[in-house]
Amino acid sequence: MKLRASLFGILMLTTTLPIGAGERITVRVSPAVAFAPANLIVRAMIEADDQNRAVQIIAEAADFYRSSEIQLDGDKAPRTSLFEFRSLPPGTYEVRALLIGAGGHQRAFARQQVNVIASGAGH
Repeated sequence: MKLRASLFGILMLTTTLPIGAGERITVRVSPAVAFAPANLIVRAMIEADDQNRAVQIIAEAADFYRSSEIQLDGDKAPRTSLFEFRSLPPGTYEVRALLIGAGGHQRAFARQQVNVIASGAGH
């Protein structure tokens, strides 16, 4: 009986959990620090839900803004969406992932800060 309880405990610990403790969307940006012009890879992990209609990714600094959006097919959409922002100039960026629901309403968001450093080349 003890063995059965131990195995059950191990199984519970190794079972994959949802995206986060109740989080509908998480975002991971790499690299976190880069030299300009930087290419950033943004990975948005989205919890399955029939209300999911779109995901928008925004990279914003003091003097720069870029965004991209893709449509989602509710709970049939892929759990991970991948975005790439190319040739970003120097700056401190806030990268945001917005999960959009029916009617265009924001359901959830996640964010991460990224630093793009001037390369100093040619100076």
